[in-house]
Amino acid sequence: MPANIAFKSILALTAGACAGIQIPLAAQKPHIILIVSDQHRGDAMNCMGNPSIITPNMDALAQDGTLFTNAYTSAPSSTPARAGLLTGMSPWHHGMLGYGRVGSRYHYEMPRMLRELDYYTFGIGKMHWFPQKALHGFHGTLIDESGRVETEDFISDYHLWFQMHAPGLNPDSTGLGWNDHGAAVYKLPEKLHPTAWTAETALEMIRNYKHGNGQPLFLKISFARPHSPYDPPQRLMDLYNGRDVPAPYIGEWCEEEAYALPSDPDTAAHDAAFGNFGEEYAKNSRRHYYANVTFVDEEIGRIIQALKEEGMYENALICYVSDHGDMLGDHHHWRKTYPYEGSSHIPYIVKWPARYHFPKGTKVENPVELRDLLPTFLEAGGGCAPSDMDGQSLFQLMKGDASLWRRYIDMEHATCYSPDNYWCALTDGKIKYIWRFHSGKEELFDLEKDPHELKDVAEEKAYRAKLLELRQAMVQHLSERGEEYVKDGKLQILKRTILYSPLFPDENPVDTGI
Repeated sequence: MPANIAFKSILALTAGACAGIQIPLAAQKPHIILIVSDQHRGDAMNCMGNPSIITPNMDALAQDGTLFTNAYTSAPSSTPARAGLLTGMSPWHHGMLGYGRVGSRYHYEMPRMLRELDYYTFGIGKMHWFPQKALHGFHGTLIDESGRVETEDFISDYHLWFQMHAPGLNPDSTGLGWNDHGAAVYKLPEKLHPTAWTAETALEMIRNYKHGNGQPLFLKISFARPHSPYDPPQRLMDLYNGRDVPAPYIGEWCEEEAYALPSDPDTAAHDAAFGNFGEEYAKNSRRHYYANVTFVDEEIGRIIQALKEEGMYENALICYVSDHGDMLGDHHHWRKTYPYEGSSHIPYIVKWPARYHFPKGTKVENPVELRDLLPTFLEAGGGCAPSDMDGQSLFQLMKGDASLWRRYIDMEHATCYSPDNYWCALTDGKIKYIWRFHSGKEELFDLEKDPHELKDVAEEKAYRAKLLELRQAMVQHLSERGEEYVKDGKLQILKRTILYSPLFPDENPVDTGI
């Protein structure tokens, strides 16, 4: 059968399931392997055009699948990003607009919905849920909440394992805090590192799959790195000794800000959200961060090899994404929660089951988001996304039907790190519009000409028409929220910060994350 005909046949099967046509899909359901990292920025992969970073396994996965080059996270901090991944919904609709606590139960939940499609569902690594051992439909989880607050009734599975394998040692002996911008080499044997534990635990699950009942497997593997602390093993740091890495990108628009003044990192707060600590300091942190990315890359390679050895790879839909990025000193910003590329642009690779006959090594420029994975998984599993789910199945793009795809992806984050850092943005990966809720300030970046956002063109005559177009698009996007956001067709300055929308599923939500 010609490849294009086979390809159409697969699509017809999945489309038929959505239309309610009863066809036996059990033999056709792929394994779904979702690999998530924490705080991995989109340009920190060789396959994204960065020659300074070593990511051969991510690159190979992209070469065997599809690389989505304009992938974003709608709310660039851990818990709201992961709520979008879990539910397939946008921030306003899942209810978390910033760093709070993931709800206890949602109407749509990825593990539960895949379980209902007869998947065996298991989660390994960082979930960042509360309660920490909430399952949301998983048959089981083994979790690493490194750096997170441990409640009286919870100790992370990684920490319990660590205590058994290294009695009396300190898993945080490197001495760096969870949000520190400094860097150091991991002080303990490499096998004790949370990155190694997450991969080894995933390998055990993959190798034991053959002892199960034959259900298709949904396995979420969630690494706690390259999120700070930037603490790679020495052997990986050695790969970057003498290797040049990009200096931070510094926009014209931030040069007059108070945080742009040179600051001594030894006297500044170790977790400062803003600070000009000098190019060499930033490049040193970036070099350690890159080495941690390479660590995750190596472990992904081990996972891929195990899937091949167990005969699961060809029938697997494998995704690699991150919850958000890391500014790494760009524009003198650190960590996340910002609308800028370092914070909001993420890796996004999908390797499709071989029988789909999708072309390999392709790049897709349409704007995609974490919310799009759940509809994709549902379609692959023989179901379909509910009509009110915000995410869209990536199958639309893969079959060349982009006519109904979104033009812009929406992003936002409630106030964090500074009063002005409360924003909503729209982007298609080529242009980006930012609306500051508290001040009414607008920013516009031409990402095609200026991918590092060095120049804000919001006040330039040549971009007036584009500014008006995107302002109107933002009006349409925010209109459903009422007159506090849009009145008489105009964007409104907000006098307060809204962390949870009225659609958040839990009553009386707390104003902190975990």
